[in-house]
Amino acid sequence: MNMTTQDQNGPSDPAEGLEKLNANLAKVEDLSQRLIAAISHKRQPNPALSSPSQDLFMRAASAYVAEMMANPSKIFEHQVAYWSKSLKHYIEAQQQLMKGQVTKPPPDRTPKDRRFSNPLWETHPYFNYIKQQYLMSAEAIRTAVADLDHLDPKDRQRVEYFSRQIIDMLSPTNFLGTNPDALEKAVETEGQSLVDGLENLVRDLEANEGDLLVTLADREAFKVGGNIATTEGAVVYRNRLFELIQYAPTTDKVHRTSLVIFPPWINKFYILDLKPQNSLIRWIVDQGFTLFVVSWKNPDPSYADVGLDTYIEEGYLAAIDEAKKITGEDQVNTVGYCIGGTTLALTLAMMHKRKDRSVKSATFFTTMTDFSDQGEMAVFLTDDFVDGIEREVAEKGVLESFFMSRTFSFLRSNDLIYGPAIRSYMMGEAPPAFDLLFWNGDSTNLPARMSVEYLRGLCQSDRFAHGGFDILGETLTLADVRVPLCAIACETDHIAAWKASYNGVRAMGSKDKTFILSESGHIAGIVNPPAKKKYGHYLNDDWPERPEDWQEGAAREDGSWWPHWSDWLAKRSGTKVAARVPGDKDHPILAKAPGTYVVEKPKA
Repeated sequence: MNMTTQDQNGPSDPAEGLEKLNANLAKVEDLSQRLIAAISHKRQPNPALSSPSQDLFMRAASAYVAEMMANPSKIFEHQVAYWSKSLKHYIEAQQQLMKGQVTKPPPDRTPKDRRFSNPLWETHPYFNYIKQQYLMSAEAIRTAVADLDHLDPKDRQRVEYFSRQIIDMLSPTNFLGTNPDALEKAVETEGQSLVDGLENLVRDLEANEGDLLVTLADREAFKVGGNIATTEGAVVYRNRLFELIQYAPTTDKVHRTSLVIFPPWINKFYILDLKPQNSLIRWIVDQGFTLFVVSWKNPDPSYADVGLDTYIEEGYLAAIDEAKKITGEDQVNTVGYCIGGTTLALTLAMMHKRKDRSVKSATFFTTMTDFSDQGEMAVFLTDDFVDGIEREVAEKGVLESFFMSRTFSFLRSNDLIYGPAIRSYMMGEAPPAFDLLFWNGDSTNLPARMSVEYLRGLCQSDRFAHGGFDILGETLTLADVRVPLCAIACETDHIAAWKASYNGVRAMGSKDKTFILSESGHIAGIVNPPAKKKYGHYLNDDWPERPEDWQEGAAREDGSWWPHWSDWLAKRSGTKVAARVPGDKDHPILAKAPGTYVVEKPKA
């Protein structure tokens, strides 16, 4: 590793170097004061929202002790295997030194890991030794946890998750002294990268009131309605919960039955309208559909008593009613994405009970309605965390977006926490101009009552799928969802596990059901435009009991599922009529798309 301060033209000018050093020292002093001030404003941490209760650790420890007593040979075997690998690694390194090969690392049998892509991890004895020892230790921890037989499956899942968090946190790439990329950058820039990194760190702390949330994307590179969320349209209705956007037609004729999309209110709708080339909203309009999209209000504490019933009555039913009035039609087609789909299913069950036939068909994007398999989110859906959330929202009126962002980030900690932190704080790099990460950081608050109802009644008790969910004077079940439906799930979705999505759709009462399994995850599997020809999808008209059997019998199709869905939707959207411009005499234009709610900052 080149640890000199020379460049191609020879040594730096000493006077110039001293001046730069003094300037950097002055910056560090100023930044240190700002750092202390930012940390001093840090909110009092809520332990229940930061880590599992001590009961989990006690159960894990008890299981380990029970394992030692019941099967001491297995525990001893684990320890001996780890000790043997570590000792062999040490001896091989010493042998290299004894042979005088001080610049050559010992044999490396550890697996490839993209965190260790710098060649020095392979060629430099110091870095290679640290990398090998870390990977062997990580493997030993994972093996020890996986082999605990005296542990409840849910507890095992949580112990494995939090063990993985500790393993990822302690990676040598996360520390300056053991990160060759950061050290090389510091030398090359005469320490400027470290000053820039400290400035980035202070900026993030100040932006989040002393809490650390890594900025993932350049906030100045994008403007909602400027260079993202630019599809032409207008807000044609507004109430306290949402703005209804109607998009301008791009075809002379449109299908008679309009389409209303209900995105999740955990994030903002423009994930479906980032850039023209990957905008599902623009693509739908280009296929000849009259499109309405709901843009949810980002709630402040005055929305504390807004619940799932409020979202159904003032959100879903209101949006459907207004779309019918504007088009003059008796029915609409609908789409629900993630929790937007979960609540759409509740709404459809309610409408069936009320004999309301306003919805002609429904499409669900990555939607959970059966929570018996909660996927990776299960680690946050036990009583210790949910009790903490309930206390937090009772005090604040909302579940602040900070907690949701942090929770989802930890599900992919290397990609969304440690990797960005290394680049920002140790390398001194500016956040990238990446629209998807910009959207990811633009999350919303959740109303207090709705948060608890969703977590307790749907996620924990799973009452919609088992026994019935009581709301608005009705007991709703999956069997009450009767409209023709199409569900798209994503194969590697870490938020809405596709098998759980399949189980929920299979239990719905509709006779006309289609299930599509897209490759990739929660976002990329949905925002998958045909022109990219990136991810394929699976189709199977049968509905076997086990999702694994459905997948085994499915046929894979290349490319996006969008065209297949468009054909499905067109068959349920009636004949073509003259294209409709946004609004009418009773629905004047309130604002140009993307509207005002999407850019509002909620009051504290």
